[in-house]
Amino acid sequence: MFGAARAELDLTTTRAEPQPADLADVRTANLAVVLRHLRAHGPSSRAAIAAATGLTKATVSSLAGDLIGFRLLRETGLSGNRIGRPGTALALDGSAYASIGVQVSSGQLTALAMDYSGERLLLWHRAGAAPSLAADLVALAQRAVSRVRQQGRQVIGLTLAAPSSLTDLPGLRDVSHEELRSLVARSLRQKGLVVTIANQAALAAVAEHRRAGVDLAYVSGAAGLEAGLIVDGRPLRGGRLGRFTLGPAGSPTLADQAGIESLVRRALPDFDPAALADLGPAVEEVAVRARAGDAVTLAALQHTGHYLGQGLALLAELVDPALLVLGDHYATLAEWLIPHLRVRAVSPSALGPHAAALGGAVSHLDQVDTGRVPQPAE
Repeated sequence: MFGAARAELDLTTTRAEPQPADLADVRTANLAVVLRHLRAHGPSSRAAIAAATGLTKATVSSLAGDLIGFRLLRETGLSGNRIGRPGTALALDGSAYASIGVQVSSGQLTALAMDYSGERLLLWHRAGAAPSLAADLVALAQRAVSRVRQQGRQVIGLTLAAPSSLTDLPGLRDVSHEELRSLVARSLRQKGLVVTIANQAALAAVAEHRRAGVDLAYVSGAAGLEAGLIVDGRPLRGGRLGRFTLGPAGSPTLADQAGIESLVRRALPDFDPAALADLGPAVEEVAVRARAGDAVTLAALQHTGHYLGQGLALLAELVDPALLVLGDHYATLAEWLIPHLRVRAVSPSALGPHAAALGGAVSHLDQVDTGRVPQPAE
């Protein structure tokens, strides 16, 4: 059981092997140092950046000139210093580039766009009907890209945030992840726009890591029971935590015991099963009944929390995250689940149900923070 469960998580890093450095590599690394400093600390003078990073003032000035030319930085007024003349402050410039994340889930599609400075440009939700889910997804991606371009920004990347398996999504059951990515990419027809597809829990973990800054595990109940991991500051590909079996062969899986759909069925025995195509309203009803003290609902939450806690404890033993984050539907019910988990350092996500879309957008912007300057669209 233990080995099989580990394989389901697909703990594969994207870390590259070290390569010999040349002057271009060094300059790219130094560009990244400046960009990341400003991302973390906000507007700073050239002298302050040099003092904080260890780069020389001349190097920082040269790098800043390049980054302003690339429209990644802008000068923004004066920055006061304790000693000497005030310097001109540099800040991230969001006017030129943006990225988009599109989250694919049962019953709903979500598009979120961010510019390079971190400003959210749009957040759209669209119902996804079963027979036309692929067409709805393409239309939403096209509309989001068009809107961002109309704002004068180049879209450098679009990421589809999808479950590990598309078989549970009506309308996409016979479509592979690569086929779905290719379908969207062909429809956008923009050279230089990188279209990727990734596990939604893994992308939500990326978004949470940008906020929290620590290694973490993000647990999602939006499509089965999945986990996304950040280990040593790097994202791992997400996987189906719900495939764990907590007991001898033939025992119910963790998804059977602690998945959101299983919880809803236990908590709302009078609920129309057809309404489970979109779990959001059902989860809200669970919260309403829990607040009212409904005994059946509270017992179902206790059951779920007990088994979810066992799964999280095993996950924590595998990767030892500093933080366990309950995402999407689990976050909605966190106040009733957390007391039964019996694991340390658990927190509900503060990013809302669109965390995976945010992570999809952030993933492309993070590539710029490594010093990889976007190429102009043709």
